[in-house]
Amino acid sequence: MVAPGGPVAVNSPVTQTAAVDERAADHDPGFGVVPAAGVGTIIPPGTQPHFNPAQKAEPVDSQVLPKELNKVTMPPYVVEAPDILVLNAQRLVPLPPYFVQPLDVLYLFAPDAPEKAPINRLYQVDPDGTLDLGPNYGGALRVMDLNTQDIEKLLSARLKSFLKNPTISVSLAQSKGIQTIQGQHIVRPDGTVSLGFYGSVYVAGMTLPQIKAAIELHLSRFLYKPEISVDMFAYNSKYYYVITDFAGSGEQVVRIPSTGNETVLDAISFIGGLSAVSTKRLWIARPAPAGVGDQILPVDWKGITRRASTGTNYQLLPGDRLFVMGSPAAKVDNAMARTLAPVNRAFGAILLGTTTVQTIQNPSILSGVGR
Repeated sequence: MVAPGGPVAVNSPVTQTAAVDERAADHDPGFGVVPAAGVGTIIPPGTQPHFNPAQKAEPVDSQVLPKELNKVTMPPYVVEAPDILVLNAQRLVPLPPYFVQPLDVLYLFAPDAPEKAPINRLYQVDPDGTLDLGPNYGGALRVMDLNTQDIEKLLSARLKSFLKNPTISVSLAQSKGIQTIQGQHIVRPDGTVSLGFYGSVYVAGMTLPQIKAAIELHLSRFLYKPEISVDMFAYNSKYYYVITDFAGSGEQVVRIPSTGNETVLDAISFIGGLSAVSTKRLWIARPAPAGVGDQILPVDWKGITRRASTGTNYQLLPGDRLFVMGSPAAKVDNAMARTLAPVNRAFGAILLGTTTVQTIQNPSILSGVGR
């Protein structure tokens, strides 16, 4: 595969002439291209693509357009709505000074406590904001809305009644008041992801490393040096389209998620192959900036399927439109059927009316039929 940043950008105009393999014109009459500067064939703005069977296409350098055997890797993925991200917090530490809240877990250690009544374990703050030291040390005392230094002073004063010159250390083992950040987060229509209590962060148009930095910067207002892992769960914003012309009976548009590896053959297989009224005329219309002109890449379907030719089995990029032309004969037939259908109905109604009148005027007709 050709890495990004190769000789040319695959979805922007280049200075070299680019067109389909000559065999697209040789094996599909009426399917030529007009060579022009750009990726594929560039048609002037405001004009319709015209395929001239008399004009041959110039062969394309295999490095210019990504195809089956020389695919390119996509640039860093840019997140947009409604992509789904997976966020997992690696470190969520409250900003100091932290004030203890109900259901927080504290670690207490008093080296002078006797072995029969040690203080060297985790203690959970009760829902009423108190910390229960047990009957050996006077039961519960209120610690809610105090920081660890204030709690150390409070406990030292309590333990003086039970120990000589007590020393105690208090540290926060787990904060129940800190909202966890984990799991799937959808990018909302306004381009943000919700972090619950911590608000929202705008992520649309960013790559994953940029999103990680943006979220960590936002969380630093509430937490001490937060660390977040960011990955993709669902790629929902990048698609290409397969448009099938049903020869005057409408056009079907199928939107297919782009994984960055599909070719023309893959795309046709996803829709179950060509329809009964489809021709072998296919082309890719590639989006281009305003003023650049249309970028048309004709496809040699017979070459791809019958000779395993890779010359026009292009790698599809997000936003591409793969168009499948309907049969002109079927289109004419459908047009004639729609045109003649009202006439047939009118003649049928006239014939029915005439027969009914004749039957009423000459009942013997019915008698003859009955015999």
